[in-house]
Order: sequence, then structure tokens, then C-alpha cells
Amino acid sequence: MSSLIVDRRGVHLALDGNAIVIREDEERVATIPIQPLSRVFLKGDVSVSANLLGKLGEAGVGVIILAGRRGKPALMLARPHNDARRRVAQILKAFDEPFALEFSRALVHRKCEGQRFFLLELRQRYPGVRLELTHAIRQIEKAAVDAQSAQSIGALRGIEGHAARYYFSGLKAVVPDSWGFHGRNRRPPRDPFNALLSLTYTLMHAEIALSLFGAGFDPFVGFYHALSFGRESLASDLLEPLRVVCDRFCLELIRNETVRKEHFSQTESGCLLGKAGRQHFYGAYEHAGNDLRSAIEQEVEWLSDWLKAAEEPLAAAEEAWEAFASASDSLAASDPLE
Repeated sequence: MSSLIVDRRGVHLALDGNAIVIREDEERVATIPIQPLSRVFLKGDVSVSANLLGKLGEAGVGVIILAGRRGKPALMLARPHNDARRRVAQILKAFDEPFALEFSRALVHRKCEGQRFFLLELRQRYPGVRLELTHAIRQIEKAAVDAQSAQSIGALRGIEGHAARYYFSGLKAVVPDSWGFHGRNRRPPRDPFNALLSLTYTLMHAEIALSLFGAGFDPFVGFYHALSFGRESLASDLLEPLRVVCDRFCLELIRNETVRKEHFSQTESGCLLGKAGRQHFYGAYEHAGNDLRSAIEQEVEWLSDWLKAAEEPLAAAEEAWEAFASASDSLAASDPLE
């Protein structure tokens, strides 16, 4: 499966059979079959016909609209998974505090382990900063152990934050000084590398939300991230262990000079990636798309395994109700009073 990324002014997308037609100044400039697509990303002055949106939803293709200069995403979801038991089980467990804590412990532990493995890999690649990376690795190892016995989600957040500080100090050691990266900052990002991280996290978060919806889960009801108006908290949960995948991707972008410092500009809205840089970025993102989406699918499967135990009693209750309804129908059919 692949993605279509449209980041151009004045283009119109319409439906032609089972394909997307792209027109610019009323001239047909491209035709893309819908069948191999999994996502459509739209940014800029782009218009889309209602018929096409309906067809994309029918085909299970999610649409991610990146609005404004900072590219805040809006999602148009495809048809959801048909088994409502998954959503019911998820919501029941969201109010089960022991389950939410156990799930969150596992989530933060896996995030720390991912960070540790990445820094170990970087230590082999960058022997000149071995001392800084080793110090960060040891602190993250301690956080991974502490996460498994945390007594509250609040304590877990403290452990996660402690690990993140040391993790980004390790990452800082391998990002070239010329990129001005001194640790994680956001809302808005103040340097080019943080701008790359924010954009990648944003896209991954949107993709996770679409995948969760397609798998039958409610992206807004999480376990580690509490309910918050307008936030896909479950997508935020699953993004945590995947952030290191995003970090690896961003580091490769600057290491291979796919994206360069001159592609960015400093504005009142923070550090922004310009149009030329976005073209390079989106091309690299799509090239890595299969690996990124495979990682998302693994996280959704991991979540499904956690919730299977909650789905089983719901399935049993459904079977019992169906048996009762069937017996009632049979009794009504043989009732001599009718």
C-alpha cells in the first residue's frame, strides 16, 4: 500500500472510475489509481470533489488534511471496523484503573527499551560521543526497570520524562552542532531538527488514529493519556513507543542531507520547513512508508492482544443473548394463543 501526497496550490482532485484525477488550471496533469492507496495527504490550496471523498472512504483510504503553516492535521476517516465489541471492551477497560496502570507500565517500559536500543546502535556508529551515550543509556535502563513497578500513572509520567531528558541529551550528541539542537522543544519547535521531529510525530499520530479507527477502536479513548477534548488519546498512547522510529527517520534525513538547514526558516510561528524541503521530506516519508506503517500495525496488534480478554465475556454475552432471542422466537411461533 502507498500514499498520495498533494502539496501544491490551485489543484483539484476528482473521481474518474476507480482513479483520482488531478487537475491544475483545468488541465489534467495526473491520474492515480485508488486501489493501491492507503492514505491521502493534502496540504495547501487543494480542492476535492465529494464523489472522490466518498469513494476513498468506501475503499478504506483515510484522508489527512494538513492545515495552516504548521500543518495541524484534520482527519477524514474511512469506514470503521464492524465489530463493536472492540470499542465496548476498550471503553470498559479505560475506566478500569488497575488495567490502565498495567497497560501504561508496559507501554512506558517498551518506549524506554526502544530508546535504549537506538542509543546502543548510535554508540556503535559514533564512537566519539561514547561517554555521553553510555550515560544516557544507563539512565534509560534504570527508567525501564522503574516503569515496571510504578504505583500510579502520575509516577510513570515522571519516569518517562526522566528517561526522555537523558534520551534527548544522547541524541543531541549525534546531531551536528550546526543544526542548533539542544534537546526537545515544541509548540512551536525552535530549531530545524525539532521541526522535523514535530512534523514526523504529527504525521505518525494521524496515521495511528486512522489505523485504530479502521481496526475498530476509538482513537479518542486512551489508557496512559487521559481523556482530553479534541485529542486522540489512544493514538497518543501508541505513538509513545513509535517516537524512536520517527527519531531514527529524522536523523537519517539530515545524515543523508535529504533535508538541509537552508530548507527551514525562522518565523514568529517557530522554525518551519519550506516548500522545497517539504517535497524532499514527503518523498522520504513515503519511501519509508511501508516500514512506518508496519510498525503501526504491530502496535495495533499489541493493543488488540491486551484487550482480547475484555472482548471474550462480551462475545459470550452476545451468544447467550442470541440463544435467548432464538428460543423466544421459537416459543412465540408455537404459542397456541396466537
